[in-house]
Amino acid sequence: MQKVVVLGTGPAGLTAAIYLARANMKPLVIEGQEPGGQLTLTTEVENFPGFPDGIMGPELMDNMRKQAERFGSEFKRGWVTKVDLSQRPFTLTVDGLGEIKTEALIISTGASAKLLEIPGEKENIGRGVSTCATCDGFFFRGKKIIVVGGGDSAMEEANFLTKFAT
Repeated sequence: MQKVVVLGTGPAGLTAAIYLARANMKPLVIEGQEPGGQLTLTTEVENFPGFPDGIMGPELMDNMRKQAERFGSEFKRGWVTKVDLSQRPFTLTVDGLGEIKTEALIISTGASAKLLEIPGEKENIGRGVSTCATCDGFFFRGKKIIVVGGGDSAMEEANFLTKFAT
């Protein structure tokens, strides 16, 4: 039986884990297929408080994880396939870990960028290919850009980029 389980290891999940651990709640943090979240896929992060000269995304996420561990958060790797919230304690079914019962559940699974899966795409993330306009728009000031996508998210990203790119 767990007091609290946190699903997700991006900034929100790790912040929750830090606060819970400091409150002696001994959180169990389940990290899925993208430990550390999308920030592990970016290069320099200049919009996170406390780093006036910026910090590399993977380094930031590694620091947050170490801080959560230092205060007593436990980390396990797994993929949650089923959640029963109909009664307490809640029951999670996790591949590789079986059933986990918990008094409280924090879901902070974030999002994943949808890549095009074209040659050179992954190798050029942070070198002209970006999955986050608000994160990286500044670096494309005055440059020609292409936004790929047709939904609301693509339109929001394109509108944001009009402040920077041509």
